[in-house]
Amino acid sequence: MDPTHIKEPSEKEAALVEEQTVEDHHSMPDSLRSLTEEERRNIEKRVVRKADLVIMPIIGLLYILNYVDRQNLSAAKLQGIMTDLHMSTTDFATAVAILFVGYLPFQIPSNLMITKVPRPGLYICVATVIWGTISACTAAVQSYGTLLLVRIILGFSEAVFFPGVIYLLSAWYTKNELGARIGGLYIGQQLGNAFGGLIAAGVLKLDGVHGIAGWRWLFIVEGVATVGIGSISAFVMPEWPYNAKMLKPIEREMAVWRLAREAGAAEGTEQIGTWKGFLIGLKDPKVYALIFCNMMGQVQGSIANFFPTIVKVLGYNSTVTLLLTAPPYIFAAFVYMAITWGSDRTKHIYWFIILPVSLSIVMYAIPMGTTNTGALYFAMMFMPWTSASSLQDCQPPLPRPIAKRAATVAMLNSIGGISNVWTSYLWYAPPHYYAAFGALIAASVLFLITITGYKYYVRYQNKLLPELPTGEKGDEVRYHPGTGRHGVEVRGLLKM
Repeated sequence: MDPTHIKEPSEKEAALVEEQTVEDHHSMPDSLRSLTEEERRNIEKRVVRKADLVIMPIIGLLYILNYVDRQNLSAAKLQGIMTDLHMSTTDFATAVAILFVGYLPFQIPSNLMITKVPRPGLYICVATVIWGTISACTAAVQSYGTLLLVRIILGFSEAVFFPGVIYLLSAWYTKNELGARIGGLYIGQQLGNAFGGLIAAGVLKLDGVHGIAGWRWLFIVEGVATVGIGSISAFVMPEWPYNAKMLKPIEREMAVWRLAREAGAAEGTEQIGTWKGFLIGLKDPKVYALIFCNMMGQVQGSIANFFPTIVKVLGYNSTVTLLLTAPPYIFAAFVYMAITWGSDRTKHIYWFIILPVSLSIVMYAIPMGTTNTGALYFAMMFMPWTSASSLQDCQPPLPRPIAKRAATVAMLNSIGGISNVWTSYLWYAPPHYYAAFGALIAASVLFLITITGYKYYVRYQNKLLPELPTGEKGDEVRYHPGTGRHGVEVRGLLKM
């Protein structure tokens, strides 16, 4: 037969071949194989819906508390902590920065340990109770040195949460589903910052009650709330899909099989060791590009550590200042919803990153050039979401094996978080804060350059793959033989 007359397979035929290849490697359970495709699809929808209704609300609430407890020091600054503990501006910057002394280095070992823990959900909830207890104990500090010690310990306990949550979610959701859920976490982050300001404004009214200063009440109230909610969550947080009580037996089989079908192995069945998986992550150049992007994003995101201080330049009293910090974060939460919806709908993310970061440069320049109250608050309304949009979307592609994935998440956040240390010392000389906003502008420019280079590098790698059916709308995302998924090993930022 003339090979030039061989009919090329249609997209549907290619998809069937791909599905058969995956199923040959990861046998479908008999209970699922006997069902029709529509029945299997309905079961999968139920699995995702139950995860969304149970897991996401718990994690979202804990994430809000995580940021409420982490940012309460910036609110305490407006309520007299610097006077009571005899702190200078540099001392306060050190108190902010030193949290990351524990927070940054412990993320990698914590996320490598969580791959060996039989109940990762409980591990995360216990960490929540611990950091809530430590936060409440901050109310008892009587000296600057003691405050620093408490902040270091707080950093160690909080290091478990974010990378651990990303790891847990990736055991429930496929790569295409995970982006929207991570976006939901960043919505929770902004709500945490907003509620933090509102709570602080309310707690300020307790100043002097029982002879306790308002800033001490702030740590007590928020810390106790975190301990209570974290304790309750430990009893209701699901663990792995294969043993989740909220799923029916056939739903558990679907939950495990659909991830195995996508990834090459189900959670808990991979044989690559923790250290080897970590070394695999170190060999991937794309991981380093994402780490640098995260570092620049953390420079921009560090604005949250001092946002009440920034708003204070408007000249209002402490209560009004704390109330004014809430609207920008609430606005940011709605913008993140739109970004998440838009990126999921279009299956692209590049412009959803580029536009906010480009806009942030303008917003940082405004305080450097004017003291007009209206112009300043206009810029402040945009700062939270434009500053953190790069962090929302520049998340690790979560490659397997699970040890590599866990290490990638932790490396991205721990190394990138170093930026929070040195940026803490830039917020001086109000109202213009030239050093701080100048650094944020420089970081934004470097981020734009790096993420653009990353985009074209991923496209170049995709072009090296065999010419098989393309993704929708002309995206250069091709099937990778032998992996059971599309695109390069790490798929980049959705479709760039």
